[in-house]
Amino acid sequence: MNHSIIFCAMNNHFDKPTVIIIIVTFVLFAMALFLKGFTHDLLLEAGVFLVSVKLMVMGYKNSVTNKKMMDELQEIKNRLAAKQNTEPK
Repeated sequence: MNHSIIFCAMNNHFDKPTVIIIIVTFVLFAMALFLKGFTHDLLLEAGVFLVSVKLMVMGYKNSVTNKKMMDELQEIKNRLAAKQNTEPK
């Protein structure tokens, strides 16, 4: 599996601010892991990280669904336009 293809496909659904937030969230989580160590506070940090990831995944799925709906609507418009052009006047 080619990673550049995956990154390009994800790049269609994530804008630059979202990618920056993903990177910053991961970096902050990694820093908290090394600075706080494996303590009770790590569970809190992991929870915050998982909520962030969940929101990002939800945004990605929403983007994919919107793209699919827009493609289907365009297909319907094209069919209606083609039907109107073929009807006798």
